[in-house]
Amino acid sequence: MSVPRKKIWRCFPETVIAQMITALDVARLGGKHETARPWHGEGAGVFEIAIDDGDAYRAVYSIRYKEAMYVLHAFQKKSTQGLKTPAREVETVRRRLRDAAADYEVKYGRKRKH
Repeated sequence: MSVPRKKIWRCFPETVIAQMITALDVARLGGKHETARPWHGEGAGVFEIAIDDGDAYRAVYSIRYKEAMYVLHAFQKKSTQGLKTPAREVETVRRRLRDAAADYEVKYGRKRKH
């Protein structure tokens, strides 16, 4: 059973939420926040916000589209493999990126801006 997306944010500390919202606002306005870095494996236009406050929190978003920015996933990183992101989190990002592409095409009737 998956947790509804909005409930995930409620599990994060308020300071982490505030930092992530700031970073997402910077992206929405066309910039790149200092906590954002490319998300590897899905190509251009997908970024990860990394916030560490003793625990590691991540939010992954896509700026591939001119008219829309998609927040694909947010999670607390609890890797048992060192720095590697758990496979279930990577697969969630992939699935939601496909969903975002389909949503964009339905809403805007065209493919990527690049």
